[in-house]
Amino acid sequence: MIEIRGLAKSYGDHQALCDVSLSIRPGEFVVVLGPSGAGKSTLLRCINRLIEPSAGDILVDGTSLSSNRRDLRLLRRNVAMIFQQHNLVKRLSVLKNVLVGRMADLSPILSSLQLFPEADVKIALHCLEQVAMSHKARSRADALSGGEQQRVGIARALAQQPKFMLADEPVASLDPKTSRTVLTYLKKSCKDSNIAVLCNLHQIDYALEFAERVVGLSAGRIVYDGAPSGVTGEVIRSIYPGLDDPNVLDAAQRLTERRRAAADAVIAAAATESQEGRA
Repeated sequence: MIEIRGLAKSYGDHQALCDVSLSIRPGEFVVVLGPSGAGKSTLLRCINRLIEPSAGDILVDGTSLSSNRRDLRLLRRNVAMIFQQHNLVKRLSVLKNVLVGRMADLSPILSSLQLFPEADVKIALHCLEQVAMSHKARSRADALSGGEQQRVGIARALAQQPKFMLADEPVASLDPKTSRTVLTYLKKSCKDSNIAVLCNLHQIDYALEFAERVVGLSAGRIVYDGAPSGVTGEVIRSIYPGLDDPNVLDAAQRLTERRRAAADAVIAAAATESQEGRA
């Protein structure tokens, strides 16, 4: 389990994060929803110690992590990061990009020579299979589409075999169809591996569609933490102050109705199948 207790970050007089506390269970898919400037990226960068928080504590399986070198190594081993811009090495193959996720377990000599044990290659190929990209293993990264590159980024993070994954706006530059494909693979692969995910999004419909739990962040503070079904127009207004677009405010209700209809269809199909089986 990952626990974040009283996390805060200030830049001079500006409070980017204020008393943020979260606990995330293994396998849980949590979406942080909020407008630009809400503190979403700052939260993830503080958790991964890419920037140092002004206050607060981060615990992995009950162990408090400081900024000393030993704790940072443990943190980086257990916490993987997916970036908005993929951060692949364009001239390398897809497989070698995924193997970068295994470098923490290599000796310095093998790492510098990019000599990976057969076991690591098998892990990398399995991770590519999880995101349906194993057929591109020998392709150069710069030959891939944006969505394919992001799926390779997910595979690279999976190859690290982390306990916790941070995803910072992973679909911000992708079209809607590709975005849903990427989020589907991210959620399923992490669920299959029992990896907890904290994913930043600004698209309300994606958050409600994919999250098991939504954390609403506004001006550096948590204003909502609960199930997607509880995200009403009032909750959205608290996350996005001043938002009056009725189309956006009705997004939660529309998605809830679609989910209910889909669930009813599944139940009806199961009932029909059961009746046919008895006939």
